[in-house]
Amino acid sequence: MNKINYQIKLDKIIEKNEREDITPSLLLHSCCAPCSSYVIEYLSNYYNITVLYYNPNISDRDEYEKRKAEQIRLINSLETKNKVSFLDCEYDSNEFFSITKGYERCKEGGERCFRCYRLRLEKTAVLAKGNGFDYFCTTLTISPLKNAQKINEIAKEIEEKYSVPWLPSDFKKRNGYKRSIELSRQFNLYRQNYCGCVYSNTNEEKSDE
Repeated sequence: MNKINYQIKLDKIIEKNEREDITPSLLLHSCCAPCSSYVIEYLSNYYNITVLYYNPNISDRDEYEKRKAEQIRLINSLETKNKVSFLDCEYDSNEFFSITKGYERCKEGGERCFRCYRLRLEKTAVLAKGNGFDYFCTTLTISPLKNAQKINEIAKEIEEKYSVPWLPSDFKKRNGYKRSIELSRQFNLYRQNYCGCVYSNTNEEKSDE
């Protein structure tokens, strides 16, 4: 099966909005400040963004708070064309452990991770629907270690379930990941070497969010 170029799909949506001279609202799920840096820089030219920090997969509370603080600091530091705001969620790691029960021994990047994608994407869609956002999206596709095809597939299912438009993406395209590294250095962002869950932290193949 041929892979879908989700960057081209995103381009077409942006072009349509620009032709109609509109700036839609976007609820953007963020896994961490470094990954969100390029995504915010890029998308804030075309959308009014609210960054949603919902990551119950981060198993350690101190680690969670450290990453959240970096996310807020980045938002306050970036100069953007359109408004960028922040939306927090209550931290409850049991939400993650509940949906990954029985999948603890899965390899990194497998079914356990897919369930984690779905957990965070579904929460984003529910909040986007309830708060009247035009689109929902995630920063997860910027990581070379994340399955962008699967993330978009899951998100499309959620889009249909909740009738809220998904903004397709593969943010690693066009040197997006490289730019995120540059911005992380520029703002001296804390850059973790695992996705956040206890399983990735003990896995030999660390997962960079």
